[in-house]
Amino acid sequence: MSADGGGHLKMYILIRESVPTGFAVLAAAHASLAAYLKFRDAPEVAEWLSGPFYKAVCKVTDEEFEKAKAFEDHVVLTESALGGQEVAIAFKPRREWPKAFRFYRLYRS
Repeated sequence: MSADGGGHLKMYILIRESVPTGFAVLAAAHASLAAYLKFRDAPEVAEWLSGPFYKAVCKVTDEEFEKAKAFEDHVVLTESALGGQEVAIAFKPRREWPKAFRFYRLYRS
């Protein structure tokens, strides 16, 4: 069963809640590109790019961030202006997501 109840391919981007909003916006943009570059040869990415182009950007706690690193097919982003802190994780698009993704909060300012 998918975490979001849909059958569409979706990319998740998780941003640490402690990251200031301006850096969070940059991190989300960088994360999307980094995930595309890392996984561009995967068939899921080709299908995802053909549409619909779903992404979910979520705000997570430090604990959720660390636990999410255990899930496969991701890239972790750091921010040099924040001392190299890990600020975001982007996941390869997929249809089925681990249960934890159902509980991440969508990023809202």
